[in-house]
Amino acid sequence: MIAVFVNCATILIGCFVGLLFAKKIPQKVTDSIQLACGLVSFVMGVQMSFKYQNVVYLALALILGGIVGTLLDIDGKILAFGKFLEKIFMKDSRGKHAGFERVSAQAELEPLPSSFSDGKPKKNFAYAFLNASVLFCVGAMAIVGSFKAGIEHDYSIIFLKSILDGFISIGFAVAMGVGTAFSVISIFIYQGALTLLSVLIAPYVSEQMLAELTGSGGALIILIGINLMGLKKVKTANYLPAVLFSVIFVLCEPFVKSLLHL
Repeated sequence: MIAVFVNCATILIGCFVGLLFAKKIPQKVTDSIQLACGLVSFVMGVQMSFKYQNVVYLALALILGGIVGTLLDIDGKILAFGKFLEKIFMKDSRGKHAGFERVSAQAELEPLPSSFSDGKPKKNFAYAFLNASVLFCVGAMAIVGSFKAGIEHDYSIIFLKSILDGFISIGFAVAMGVGTAFSVISIFIYQGALTLLSVLIAPYVSEQMLAELTGSGGALIILIGINLMGLKKVKTANYLPAVLFSVIFVLCEPFVKSLLHL
């Protein structure tokens, strides 16, 4: 688990640095940083999404995942959890940390933390928590790195991911606020579970599965980029089941092929 702790620590350090500088950065510069973070997320997502091996799996995973996620309202539930965390940890520090999060009183009254204003998503705790959690958790590095840490005690991949996440968290903290730091909760649970269960899960993870996971994960990061750039309001978390469908398709492929041969 040491690699998981290191990953969480680098993100917290990056967020601290970002929030420290956020107090001195004009709003127009913050907006430009948010646009840059969105563009980088979009480019990362495109690069990852082309790692797929079967475009049919990718298409079905996104379609079915979007349907299931919308019916379950995953995005709304994660945002609600983010608001819950905000009430617990920020209720006594609104005045002290006002420089860390430029959230107006009007924004606090709005029902949807991810609602747009003037073509740009509003900055607030829950929105930052959701987007940072998705960005830092999806991707092959989190999965492969956790497996290698749990089985081989090789922390190199997670350490590399930690460095990348640390720098990304600086920009995200400046652009979206202190909620970015609380994404370490999601990372700790997700990567911690993968590390602890790595011995049991590893036999089922193939190169094809990693490729399909990377492809569907990249699509989710593209959606984050679209949100951050203000191109369209997308409920990104509703597409998280696409990752699960990618796994199911790969696991079922040998059985389907055997049935077809029969």
